[in-house]
Amino acid sequence: MMPRSGDDFDLVILGGGAAAFAAAIRADELGFRSAMVNAGLPMGGTCVNVGCIPSKFLLEAGNEYFYRKSPQFACNLPGAVRCDFPEAIANKDRMVRRLRKTNYQDVLTDRKIEYIEGTGTLRPDRTVTVRGRTLRGRHVLLATGSSPKVPPIEGLEEAGYLTNRSLMRRKDLPGELMVLGGGPLGLEFAQMYSHFGSTVTVLESAPRLLPFEEPEVSEEITRCLTSEGITVHTGARVKRIQRKKGRVVCDLTNDSRSLTCVGDEILVATGVSPNTAGIGLEEAGVRLSDRGFVKTSPHLETSVPGIWAAGDVVGRMALETVAAKEGALAARNALQGETRSINYDLVPHAVFTNPQVASVGLTDAEAVRRGFQCECRVITMERIPKALTVGDTRGILKMVVDAKTRRVLGVHIVSPIAADMIHAAAYALRGSLTVEDIIDTVHTFPTFSESLKIAAESFHHDMSRMSCCIE
Repeated sequence: MMPRSGDDFDLVILGGGAAAFAAAIRADELGFRSAMVNAGLPMGGTCVNVGCIPSKFLLEAGNEYFYRKSPQFACNLPGAVRCDFPEAIANKDRMVRRLRKTNYQDVLTDRKIEYIEGTGTLRPDRTVTVRGRTLRGRHVLLATGSSPKVPPIEGLEEAGYLTNRSLMRRKDLPGELMVLGGGPLGLEFAQMYSHFGSTVTVLESAPRLLPFEEPEVSEEITRCLTSEGITVHTGARVKRIQRKKGRVVCDLTNDSRSLTCVGDEILVATGVSPNTAGIGLEEAGVRLSDRGFVKTSPHLETSVPGIWAAGDVVGRMALETVAAKEGALAARNALQGETRSINYDLVPHAVFTNPQVASVGLTDAEAVRRGFQCECRVITMERIPKALTVGDTRGILKMVVDAKTRRVLGVHIVSPIAADMIHAAAYALRGSLTVEDIIDTVHTFPTFSESLKIAAESFHHDMSRMSCCIE
């Protein structure tokens, strides 16, 4: 056996985000040596630099500013509240730098992980070239992530547009902001900038906001956002975008009607595209899907043995949690010969608007498509004593149940703390719990979380005649 050189690794990783870090750390814990080759975003990738962390910081800052102007309780009189928006951006940048160091840079210390800045190119023999070096890997992991997807709309490039990345770098607040896309990213940024003081219009081509969520969820979050002054156009097909006298003019059709929307800027929030171009995938024989994402087996191996993929570049669920889980599993499968996979039905996800949206499991329509005979219940937060107590009854909870076995198939929530509540539902699905199992579980009173139990009780009782202490 030939001795290993400094450029021989058990795992060579293209990327430096959640999937890459999870894979490298898992490899290190298992006793293997890895190299991370990262280009594009700084260390840590999307989540810490331009995704979860900075956006949630700005969402919370905007929430505090906006809702303090209109207190929930009559005893608290509204008063003048000021916001230094450039300082909010500066605070966000300081936090990103701190977390990039503590959560990524520092965790590489004293590990068998080499971090290399530079554009890596995959070669057919499972080697990666970068900055004049040739890294040889027993296995290679593709974890290059994704970038904002820009639709081919006439005039968009010439007019100029913002993405979430460029918008969060600006220290000036747009007076009027149009948001192209009514998915999770679009809604978070729409409300974020509306709370800071921008006049916001959301343009969504689908018939409703959050089109992949339950219809009741879409209806409720639309009601909540429009009640705060956000304008929403669904079924909006953009025909052309122009910039006239410094303003962005968007021509669209809506229900067969022509409509023109005007704003200072337009934010493109229409999804993501995989970072697969120019890194040698085709030459190495790695197959891509029609949308350009890397195709893998359920165990995350690509069409080329020994080359694996994880995270946004795979395109299953564009979530930091999924990217990290896939990265760790890919490392285990590659280095230890395991065949682990993920049940994506059990992965919870959330939209951090206020109120939040969170879901896990199957929607009503998807359950029917898979052959289940479903029974569903929808309760409003007006039925929840805690919501009434704190004066915030925005939201709903929908429970999807297999009518034959009474097993819970899906839970879909709109609530001020939906992202925290959803984990109880995730455990219920993972444990194949029934409606009766949830009813038999004692919940803390009063809490938003007991809405899960009240929804389960509604399968047995008339909601209009239910006491809050029913068992």
